[in-house]
Amino acid sequence: MLRAPLLAAARSQRMRKLVEVVPATRSVVSRFVAGAKTPDAARVVRELADDGLRVTLDHLGEDTTDAEQAATTVRAYEELLTALAADGLAFGADVSVKLSAVGQFLPADGEKVALENARKICAAAEAVGATVTLDMEDHTTTDSTLGILKELRTEYPWVGAVLQAYLRRTEQDCRDLAVEGSRVRLCKGAYAEPEEVAFQDKSEVDKSYVRCLKILMQGKGYPMVASHDPRMIAIAEKLAADAGRKADDHEFQMLYGIRPEEQRRIAGDGKTMRVYVPYGDEWYGYFMRRLAERPANLAFFLRGLATRG
Repeated sequence: MLRAPLLAAARSQRMRKLVEVVPATRSVVSRFVAGAKTPDAARVVRELADDGLRVTLDHLGEDTTDAEQAATTVRAYEELLTALAADGLAFGADVSVKLSAVGQFLPADGEKVALENARKICAAAEAVGATVTLDMEDHTTTDSTLGILKELRTEYPWVGAVLQAYLRRTEQDCRDLAVEGSRVRLCKGAYAEPEEVAFQDKSEVDKSYVRCLKILMQGKGYPMVASHDPRMIAIAEKLAADAGRKADDHEFQMLYGIRPEEQRRIAGDGKTMRVYVPYGDEWYGYFMRRLAERPANLAFFLRGLATRG
């Protein structure tokens, strides 16, 4: 019931200003966001690596309409990858890139700018043994994002895609992308979408997730199971076993700060477990979507405000 208002708040500049001035907000946000700067992200990567966990890092920011800000985001990723390499943490790491943060929405040649900026990040990642995954945003960007993915894969075939099970189109997208060498992260989706393009009922989203997961597991690509739902994880494990998959040809993914004990358990069982680690100053939209996804997250936030405000 609170999901729609929270997702609307994620886009509200007025609400953002109100939340950001609450003194306790930053200390609560730190559960879900690694920090503001590159050293903060590198510190968290080291901690997770010590627990046998892999990472994908997201320099927070989206909906950029300024070319210089898009270039600044590219430089942030380059700085991050350089820092990880210096600490011996880059090989096998992944960075998640929102194309809207690197120019996709620029009024002039946005897709071209986003493609070139994404290429720069891919080159920096390849140089240190890391990979890149293109994050998916709301449904209006899906075709554009998949088009840019196709272009990038001509030079960097390892670039990962993200598909969202709540979109009605996603089963076909899974079929299109379940090919040799194709890395695909399947998540449920975290944006407010209209009924004509997205399932609204949780049970329908869950059913779609399983259908999509079955396609990916039976395909020739590399499925990345992004879920905190114990039932979905169990289903994914069974589908992987039924498809004859081994521990190194698929992986599980969870968000930083959510079910950390389960993350360590999965890694301890010999499976690949990757943690999505966001960092940076532009944390507001990401944080509000995390609150909308799970009531427990909102309860945690409100308790934090009550005890630390």
